Parts: sequence; C-alpha cells; structure tokens
Amino acid sequence: MSLGNIITGENLLTFIRYFLARSFIEPVNGRKQMNENENLSCALPLPNDYWKTIRWSKVIQKVNRLQRRIAKAAKEKHWGKVKSLIYLLSKSFYAKLLAVLRVTINKGGKTPGVDNIVWKYPSEKLKAALSLKTRGYQSKPLRRIYIPKKNGKKRPLSIPVMHDRAMQTLYKMALEPMAETVADPNSYGFRPRRSCNDAIAQCFLTLCRDMSARWIFEADIKGCFDNIRHDWILKNIPINKTILKKMVEVGLYRTETFVSN
Repeated sequence: MSLGNIITGENLLTFIRYFLARSFIEPVNGRKQMNENENLSCALPLPNDYWKTIRWSKVIQKVNRLQRRIAKAAKEKHWGKVKSLIYLLSKSFYAKLLAVLRVTINKGGKTPGVDNIVWKYPSEKLKAALSLKTRGYQSKPLRRIYIPKKNGKKRPLSIPVMHDRAMQTLYKMALEPMAETVADPNSYGFRPRRSCNDAIAQCFLTLCRDMSARWIFEADIKGCFDNIRHDWILKNIPINKTILKKMVEVGLYRTETFVSN
C-alpha cells in the first residue's frame, strides 16, 4: 500500500519500472537524445517486457526530428553539420530501437542469415537494439540463395544476418534525408514515398506536349550493384568509414562455399 508520497514494498517494482520508462522513453523536456554514451550501460536491468512498453509514436517522432534537421542542413549545403547530425542519429538509441523494429516487422524478418538467428521475442529485440554499436562491429557473410524466374533462369538473392540488417537500417535512416534532398527529382527507383504511378505521371507531363521528344531511350546497367566501385562509395558516403568498408566488402556463402568479394 502507499501512504501519501511514500512507496512501500508492494508498489516498489511498479515504481522502478515506471521510472525506467520515463527516463529512457520520455527524456526530460523531450529534448535530450539517447545516444551510445548514455544508453542504459550503467542503468538497472530492464524488465523482460520493456519492449512492449515502448511508445513507438514518441520514438518515431524523435527520429523524424533528427532526419528533418539533416535534410535542412543538406538543403542549405552545410555539409559539416550534415555529417555531425548523421553521426548523432547513428548513435541515437531511439534510432536503434526503430531499426530493430523495422527489421523484425519486415517481410523477411523471419528469414535467417548464415548464423540461423531470428529475433522473435521482445527480450531478444531489446538486446539487439543495445548491441548496435560501432566499436567491435564485424559484418558476417551473406547467405546466397537463388530464386527461380518466369523464364526458367534463377535470380540470386543475398541475405544478411539480422544484426547486419539492423545496422544497415540504422545508417540508412541517417543517410536517407541527405540523399533525398540532393537526389535527381525525376528518379523513382528505390525511393521512399515514390511509386510507379509517380513515374508514369511524370512521363505523361514530359511527353504530352507538341514539342515533346518522340523517342525514349531505355537502358539497363548490367550487374550495377555487383560492379559498383567501392572506393567511390568510401570516398563519398559521409558515415563511419570503418563500418562502411565492412558493409560493402562483405563476403558470400554460396553452395556451402565462402566467396570473398
């Protein structure tokens, strides 16, 4: 029982859990970012159902706020600020929670990599979010499988392990605002909040006039992602170079044989 503001043993556990939730999901004044230096490393152990108590609307709001700051800095061409904000987002505990959530609710969230590990339970997801650190990070080889096509051929599909997927999602959230700000306004492939219908509408607006072009050039880059230059990526992508190099130079497991890229 409780007498005034005195908390007795009966409600002590409830108070501790409430205090932890307030401390790590709703920072003071809603302004303090959770980063790698403050993310529970010295805190009391979290309850097993902590993942279920997270207010995802608050987490998404905090991540979106940082992404808007990155986009604004990129629009104003303040590249030093862009790099600093990207670093800040990659260390944010809010972003780490959201990265794990997106990986686990994705259609491929139940497909394991070479380590046969899948995050099914809330305690595993929370532990995964806490483990998303740059120090000591080492990417694992991709699991290569082949999917049959309609023409009888097979399309290769590379599957990373869950931890690598979460790290990639974390840095994708940090890079996406900058990339979307400086990208070609008329490109539609692999772009967020853009669809085939947007491309069709732009084609109509471009070709419907009397003075419009009469010919369309269609081209496909053979093996684009297999042959893209790693040195260009390492030079031009403004994230931790050690992490980036480990991501782009990861090897493959193909038919039980490891192949280094």
